[in-house]
Amino acid sequence: MIQHPFEPLYDKSSRILILGSFPSVKSREQMFFYGHPQNRFWKVVSALMLSDTPQTIEEKRTLLYSNNIALWDVIASCDIAGSSDSSIKNVVANDLSVILDNADIRQIFVNGKTAEKYYNRYILGATNQKAVCLPSTSPANAAWSIDRLIEAWSVIKEYI
Repeated sequence: MIQHPFEPLYDKSSRILILGSFPSVKSREQMFFYGHPQNRFWKVVSALMLSDTPQTIEEKRTLLYSNNIALWDVIASCDIAGSSDSSIKNVVANDLSVILDNADIRQIFVNGKTAEKYYNRYILGATNQKAVCLPSTSPANAAWSIDRLIEAWSVIKEYI
């Protein structure tokens, strides 16, 4: 069983919450979200916010805070082989109340179908707030070009 190794990123000004499934090996090593260099999350969000793509963790934090974006993952702990979402078993979900009780979250988004599946299975009943599923920024989602991702993800701008 692997525990999620880092805290959610949010503050009282956060307006949207973006949830991944569970941190990749690279993210767990870096102790921060979307750490794999091929993951397109930072390119997509920075393009939408008309900002340079952040390189450091501090630049990534600043991008999120300055645009009222909270980040966390659906899963608090699970059994997983490497970074393979398809291998996830024995899921324990995160308690989102720490964010929802302390920020003005207007919409929850999930990054990909795996996050959506586990959100709907383990968290939806507690929040009663439907999550909008966005196409995964993972390099495994090769069918989606960066331009298509940016277009699909542009919906987040309505809430921030």
